[in-house]
Amino acid sequence: MICSGHGAFIVLLALSCLIVPITYASKLPSQVLDFIHGGTIKNAGCNTNLSGKRWAVLVAGSKGYDNYRHQADVCHAYQILKKGGLKDENIIVFMYDDIAFNDNNPRPGVIINEPNGADVYQGVPKDYTEDHVNVKNFYAVILGNKSALTGGSGKVVNSGPNDHIFIYYTDHGGPGVLAMPNGEYIYAKDLNNVLNKKHAAKSYKSMVFYLEACESGSIFEGLLPNNLNIYATTASNASENSYAAYCPEDSKAVEEYDTCLGDLYSISWLEDSDKHDLRQENLQKQYEVVQRRTVAGVSDRSSHVMQYGNIEQSNECLYYYMGTNTANDNYTFVENPSSPSTLRVVNQRDANLLHFWHKYHKAPAGSHEKLKAQKELNDEISLRKHVDYSINHIGELLFGNGNSSKVLETVRPSGQPIVDDWNCFKMLVSTYEKYCGSLSKYGTQHMRAIANMCNAGVTMKQMVAASTQTCFKIPPTY
Repeated sequence: MICSGHGAFIVLLALSCLIVPITYASKLPSQVLDFIHGGTIKNAGCNTNLSGKRWAVLVAGSKGYDNYRHQADVCHAYQILKKGGLKDENIIVFMYDDIAFNDNNPRPGVIINEPNGADVYQGVPKDYTEDHVNVKNFYAVILGNKSALTGGSGKVVNSGPNDHIFIYYTDHGGPGVLAMPNGEYIYAKDLNNVLNKKHAAKSYKSMVFYLEACESGSIFEGLLPNNLNIYATTASNASENSYAAYCPEDSKAVEEYDTCLGDLYSISWLEDSDKHDLRQENLQKQYEVVQRRTVAGVSDRSSHVMQYGNIEQSNECLYYYMGTNTANDNYTFVENPSSPSTLRVVNQRDANLLHFWHKYHKAPAGSHEKLKAQKELNDEISLRKHVDYSINHIGELLFGNGNSSKVLETVRPSGQPIVDDWNCFKMLVSTYEKYCGSLSKYGTQHMRAIANMCNAGVTMKQMVAASTQTCFKIPPTY
């Protein structure tokens, strides 16, 4: 068994490598802290006589207690917008809603986004929950198309030409895709087509899109033009992971929580928005604050926050999209000597392993809970081995042992989307999952390999043959 005897030690040793500290200066001179945190540097301020309405779409694309952080991020975002003056009728929330009252939650009915933080769940609209958190509804909401909805509150972005739209998505992703709870994918090309369609309808003045996911830059790289009045930032570039934060074993962790409470990119912009007068801070300033915090780690465990679309739009005030909390009027940063000196982060795709390990470690010996946690951990490790093996073996069948790695691991130059033929990409992903089972949130990292198969001219017939030969018997877990 992986979690008994020497096996448990090996897993613990491996998991210890998942937790990496991001170090911050503590007790530095206030002018240095001002530079790091962006507290006292003020913009000229913005015109508060805003024409049009503010709209927001908040999406947590996951489910399960091991993904606690995504719904916590979204709930926190809602609280910021609500305090900023946005009305519930203009805030549309997608979240599976299986966290607050989950059996694993030590504080039933409460969700926090930082250790010892305030409850961010109270009052959050449950517009689209459970299976209504899906791609079709997400697109329909953006486009204001009520007739295309299935279930949910029926709220859509019914915006006009003078309105400002803020979209925030947080979950797992991979090259060219974002995940949804029901196992379907948001494909980058389709999402950008929706944004183009929204622009063509002349139904907004400007839009901001904040995106948290691994390889999130690939959603806009080479796809989002600069003439749609859309400004986007992503947690990572097109070929790197993003990171979970406030995880077990962090120096500030609350002992009863065995799951990560937030995501590094997300908590960076959320906590920055919490404390500032957003009439005095523009999008560019927040981008710089988030960028500095996100790349502050060691080189192999940090990500590069990116900007896409109309970069000139970054001069606009955050107020236009988020409003502002009047409690932050005329905010001036004050040095806080009790600020944490370290923040430990975990690869998004490994956060569930950490959760399962802590469940196993904390459960009483011989208990049902311990056996269940051990099975969850073993099943996840087995699934990962299956996905890694099957993708690599399919590549070897298609390209030969000598060429497979070179083809599958190719990263295209900056400015190019990951694939030329998106229909081919979707077809090969569907073919793989038909014969080999779900790629899973972990397996989305292999989307680049599948895209490269398309770029190399692989046909559906070839993919079917390679997949059936590789996955003639799919383990029932998958």
